[in-house]
Amino acid sequence: MKRFLLLTLAAGTFGASQATAADKNPIVLVDTSMGPIKIELYPDKAPITVKNFLSYVDDKFYDGVIFHRVIPNFMIQGGGMEPGMKEKKTKDTIKNESTNGLENQRGTIAMARTSVPDSATAQFFINLKDNAFLDKANAQDKVGYCVFGKVIDGMDTVTFPSMT
Repeated sequence: MKRFLLLTLAAGTFGASQATAADKNPIVLVDTSMGPIKIELYPDKAPITVKNFLSYVDDKFYDGVIFHRVIPNFMIQGGGMEPGMKEKKTKDTIKNESTNGLENQRGTIAMARTSVPDSATAQFFINLKDNAFLDKANAQDKVGYCVFGKVIDGMDTVTFPSMT
């Protein structure tokens, strides 16, 4: 199953479309002002998180959002803020699936959350490097951040030149 997102790194818009059922894992295509990004999602490892993320995609919730937190050599975060840092109203929080065995490695996508373990809603981040300290096994809070997919094409877009 493929879906399509249109995202601008400065001011994003997301759009979605269905793909063929022949695909094993859902693929999300993200078109940004910096270039395309293709993300494979792992519903077998993070079923609640993937279902939640795709529901936001399908609802076009991400239309008009921005990557509001960009930290070179760490991660880029988006999914909940409109230009001007106006926060969008989200659905209910979801269960943190950080026990799924996936690690916060370079190129993975994970759910952002507050200090409350089960507080993720729509915001997500893409790891720009291996961030083992965000994994459940190494997390200071012993909870960690749920990885639910990985960039399979377009890391050059994610790590655009100003990020290096």
